[in-house]
Amino acid sequence: MRANQQRVTMRPGTWARGAVAMLAVAIGVSLVTLGSAGGESALSIYQATLMEPGQQTPEVSTEELRKILAEKSAMVFDARPYREYAVSHIPGVLNVSAKPGVPMSQYVSDVAEIGRLVGNNKATPIVLYCNGPFCGKSKRLSAELVEAGYTNVRRYQLGIPVWRALDGLTEVELEGVLYVLEGDRTAVFIDARDPEEFSAQTLPGARNLSLSGVKPGKDVGEVKAAKDDGRLPMEDHNTRLIVFGRDGTQAKAVAEAIAKEAFHNVADFGGTFDTLIQKTAGR
Repeated sequence: MRANQQRVTMRPGTWARGAVAMLAVAIGVSLVTLGSAGGESALSIYQATLMEPGQQTPEVSTEELRKILAEKSAMVFDARPYREYAVSHIPGVLNVSAKPGVPMSQYVSDVAEIGRLVGNNKATPIVLYCNGPFCGKSKRLSAELVEAGYTNVRRYQLGIPVWRALDGLTEVELEGVLYVLEGDRTAVFIDARDPEEFSAQTLPGARNLSLSGVKPGKDVGEVKAAKDDGRLPMEDHNTRLIVFGRDGTQAKAVAEAIAKEAFHNVADFGGTFDTLIQKTAGR
């Protein structure tokens, strides 16, 4: 293990896939831990944390965060500014306004706003995340929460970059859609509705990848066709992809299929197409 690597805490698991192991190396974590006999054994990256020394609050792994979100066993907060949250956030999390009077370089969310959402119950389980291993926002917020008397604060310090790599899906708010439409000319919008609906009306520049043509598995059905005909950006898998549909369920299903094709920046819009068209009219 190199001196600049950080050992991670993991429970017994399976061998990580080669590509995911490369991700671990890139962010400076190790996929080894001491086994029961004192030897090193490989573990799953889904169970990894940074295990940084000297932190006030413990971390949770991707596996633990998934379970927390599924069971709703804690309140999970995105500690980034609202615009970042609106453009792409982990599904099912909350965001609060900034602490007043703080420069952007030292951005921290408002503890008072969190208190309002948790009913000032300082024993409420709270999990925070931000922009990954090198981001200080969740650390600053956790420190302020502890100072304010909160007793059950944890961090998903791997953050949204690793969530995207391991889970694949994020959500985009209406404000995020409008921001991307106006300012990101490299983004690709995917319309998940049927071809007839797409032909009748859609967002400017959108591409149709209908849920009706999506099949289970990889490199099959309409997703494979979209990879071959250029609807999906095969030469830049980091391209921002925003998926919308008749409703959020339709959009999410197509977004999940796209994310399984190794696209790393996929977000689905949870609202309806009618709302989207109404709010984007004239833009």
